[in-house]
Amino acid sequence: MKPFRTLAALVAPLDRPDVDTDAILPKQFLHSVSRHGYGEALFAGWRYAGSPDERRPDPDFPLNQPRYQGAEILLCRRNFGCGSSREQAPWALRDFGIRALVAPSFGGIFADNCLRNGLLPVVLPEAAVDRLFGEMGATPGYRLTIDLPAQAVETPAGERLPFEIH
Repeated sequence: MKPFRTLAALVAPLDRPDVDTDAILPKQFLHSVSRHGYGEALFAGWRYAGSPDERRPDPDFPLNQPRYQGAEILLCRRNFGCGSSREQAPWALRDFGIRALVAPSFGGIFADNCLRNGLLPVVLPEAAVDRLFGEMGATPGYRLTIDLPAQAVETPAGERLPFEIH
């Protein structure tokens, strides 16, 4: 696994609070003990429209929009990853290409599972996350830099937002 030190990457939004692990990776996709192959099922209930036999990408879901293709940072609302302790949820995010999450809070077990699986959960104050959502919405190609050794998120304007991680 590639060590996480600094990441400068495109940001995608998930503007929903209380996203539970069943929404991140629905239970019907828990079919393997391998950490790979879950990316297609990430947010399956939201990313796809139609019946399971005829599902197609929902163009309104952010991760399906061309503007956010290749995003490695997911900007989230409070309590992201609440619910069951399903370790496959971080596997699905990583398999999809997400390397870091930024939110005001995370489910505790989910955050631990993220750290054990090479996915960085960054906690910032809710006001800062609100501001980042606003900036991202107004700026196509919005990128953040996450500097783990310095424990800071840097915005395109050069603002440094500190975070703590143990």
